[in-house]
Amino acid sequence: DTRVRGWFLLDSYLPTFFLTGAYLLCIWLGNKFMKNRPPFSLRPHLIVYNLGITLLSFYMLIELILATWEGGYNLQCQNLHSAGEADIRVAKVLWWYYFSKVIEFMDTIFFVLRKKSSQITFLHVYHHATMFNIWWCVLNWIPCGQSFFGPTLNSFIHVLMYSYYGLSVIPSMRKYLWWKKYLTQAQLIQFLLTIVHTLSAAVKPCGFPFGCLMFQSSYMATLVILFINFYIKTYRKAPSRTAVKETPVTTEIKNGFHKDCFTAANGLQNNKKAQ
Repeated sequence: DTRVRGWFLLDSYLPTFFLTGAYLLCIWLGNKFMKNRPPFSLRPHLIVYNLGITLLSFYMLIELILATWEGGYNLQCQNLHSAGEADIRVAKVLWWYYFSKVIEFMDTIFFVLRKKSSQITFLHVYHHATMFNIWWCVLNWIPCGQSFFGPTLNSFIHVLMYSYYGLSVIPSMRKYLWWKKYLTQAQLIQFLLTIVHTLSAAVKPCGFPFGCLMFQSSYMATLVILFINFYIKTYRKAPSRTAVKETPVTTEIKNGFHKDCFTAANGLQNNKKAQ
């Protein structure tokens, strides 16, 4: 799309490719580096990081709502060129959304530095690595129009999610954070709504590229499958307290915590520390 020519990181795919490679390399080398070292605490860093992502997500949410309202976007299907300056405004916000995905690589780096290797799952790495690359493609070919919907929902979810993670850093706040399960449910609803919205443009087209709609629906379907699997493992098959108490410490304790005490982001505890 000629409207995004010259924008930072967009003219060539190489920076996105190399940053993704560096991300994967940092996971591998970082785990080796931390293997025989004590974990870092990083509490102040996590507070600042989570607050920053929360504020950025809130900005993107508000700006996308205002830009699409200004452009008179059609919720069912919106093409790439009919809204004029509002399309450029949407594209600028979506560039920040793309750039936020490289910032969010720090989620995994914090895992590594805090030695929370059990949280560096296939779902976690797949989601972080692919989103950054997919959104490079989105910004180059479909930087506005129908592309606005997923980031709007995701920005709202991230306001809640990174607020939760930031509060989790503060020990006195953890007793109030009973709603992590509902965050996962909200993420699943987000993916399903995005699939429905994307397919609605295929059923009643408005000129938005059909291939992009099919790709987005397929990718979202993979996230739905992986998140359902995560949800079942985390919330449906949790061991009873009796079973946890009877578990031998030598086999179940890793890095000072029971393996079921970990959450899926920022290397923070969700349950009580094993004794």
